[in-house]
Amino acid sequence: MDRSEPLSPPEDSDPLAGDQRVRDFFGDAWPAVQGFDVLLREHGVERGLIGPREPGRLWERHLLNSAAAAGALAGRPTILDLGSGAGLPGVVLAAMLPEARWVLLEPMERRVIWLQYVVSELGLTNVEVVRGRAEDVTGRFSMHAVTTRAVGSLDKLYRWAGPLLRHGGVLVAIKGERAESEVEAAAGIRERLGFRAPEIVMTPTIDGLSPAALVVVERSGGHRGAR
Repeated sequence: MDRSEPLSPPEDSDPLAGDQRVRDFFGDAWPAVQGFDVLLREHGVERGLIGPREPGRLWERHLLNSAAAAGALAGRPTILDLGSGAGLPGVVLAAMLPEARWVLLEPMERRVIWLQYVVSELGLTNVEVVRGRAEDVTGRFSMHAVTTRAVGSLDKLYRWAGPLLRHGGVLVAIKGERAESEVEAAAGIRERLGFRAPEIVMTPTIDGLSPAALVVVERSGGHRGAR
C-alpha cells in the first residue's frame, strides 16, 4: 500500500469516519489506521472477523477503543498482543507506537493469514505475526507488556500473560463496564501468580465518546523467556 495515498472509506462509513477529531487524535498513525479501517470494512464481515453490524461503528467501538491503551504502553520496547483476532487492538496500537517491537499472537490459521495480510498492506515493519496460544510460546518471549481486548476474564489473562512477561512488565487489558468486578473476582489468583495490585484507568479518546476502561497490572516477578 502507498501510505502517502490513504485508501478511501467505502460508502457504509460510520458517522466518525470523516471526523477531523479522529484524524487529529491519531496524528502520524492516521494513514495506517485509516487503511486498517478500510480493510476491515471491505473484508471483516465476510471473513467472520467482525459482526454484520460493526462496519457502521468501527471507529467508536473498536478502533478508538483499541487506541485508548497507547498511553499505558508508551515506552515499552516489546509488546505482545494476546489473541489478536482481527487485529484489535494490536494493529491499531502498533501503528501508534512504531518504536516498539510488536508480536501479534493468534491461534487460528485463518486469522493469522488475515493479520499477515494487514501487516503487509499497511507496511507495519515493527510487527511479527505468530500462530499459537499463550502456552505454546512460553519460554519464547519475555515481553515488557502484554495487551488484550475481548479475549477472556482477568483470572484467565493472569495465567496466560504471566509467563510471557518479564519482571516489571505490565498487562494492559482493555475492558468494559465489568472491569471492577473482574478485578475483584481475580484477586486471589493475581496474588498467587505474582502480579501487583491492578489499577483501573478510565481513558478518554475524543469528546462525546465514553472512556475505555483499562486494567493495568504489573508483574512483580517470575518467568524470563529465552528471547
